[in-house]
Amino acid sequence: MKGARTPIHAVATWVKKQPPKVKTFLAVVSGIAAVTFLRIVVRDHDSLYVAAEAVHAFGIAILIYKLTKERTCAGLSLKSQELTAMFLAVRLYCSLVMEYDIHTVLDSATLGTTLWVIYMIRFKLMSSYMDDKDNFRIYYVVIPCALLSLIVHPSTPHHITNRVCWAFCVYLEAVSVLPQLRVMQNTKIVEPFTAHYVFALGVARFLSCAHWVLQVMDTRGRILTALGYGLWPSLVLLSEIVQTFILADFCYYYVKSIVGGQLVLRLPSGVV
Repeated sequence: MKGARTPIHAVATWVKKQPPKVKTFLAVVSGIAAVTFLRIVVRDHDSLYVAAEAVHAFGIAILIYKLTKERTCAGLSLKSQELTAMFLAVRLYCSLVMEYDIHTVLDSATLGTTLWVIYMIRFKLMSSYMDDKDNFRIYYVVIPCALLSLIVHPSTPHHITNRVCWAFCVYLEAVSVLPQLRVMQNTKIVEPFTAHYVFALGVARFLSCAHWVLQVMDTRGRILTALGYGLWPSLVLLSEIVQTFILADFCYYYVKSIVGGQLVLRLPSGVV
């Protein structure tokens, strides 16, 4: 068993010793390789977005199991859940007034379950909530996202309010996981269900990012001009990339922990 794990541990140790620039380069190369693989394997690239929503829903299902069976919310960030509910509510509004499709149904279901998670943490399992660890101030992200959405938003024919709301939910989604990462940074030890949930978020964000990147490649950039002009198209793509890389480091240590047979994820200093 030890010999079987040696190559993986050797690679992990080598990566850990590399300077930040090399790690960033390796992450970019890995991402490009994964997107290229999806482009070859997946014929309908629109299905990647649906898959991303499905994986997100699976992650929330893990939370529901944790809250109902384990009867504890230890290790979970209430603030991340509230930010998630906020951007989902705004995105649902935009979907209803701008384009009603399958994403509207998926967002409705995800918002409903997220609100239930918030209810459970606030009113049923508050005694196990780590308030001192969940110390990220959400106005650090809400206010900048709101201001940025007023400045940079779609130039489509829709009402200005709807366009600003659309931009706000895109920006807020990109950083909504930061409070959860702060909790894990403060505790250093992540129990299995929370780790599974955050990893599911990471996979969902990657699939969503891959969807946008492949859409740009398939249309040779025309989809960006369809979104409008100015900085908005670039910021949409940048937001997708940012939210993917925010979770990339955690996902690396998660996979390393699972392969190593560790049920509890221990994060080294400096991660997330």
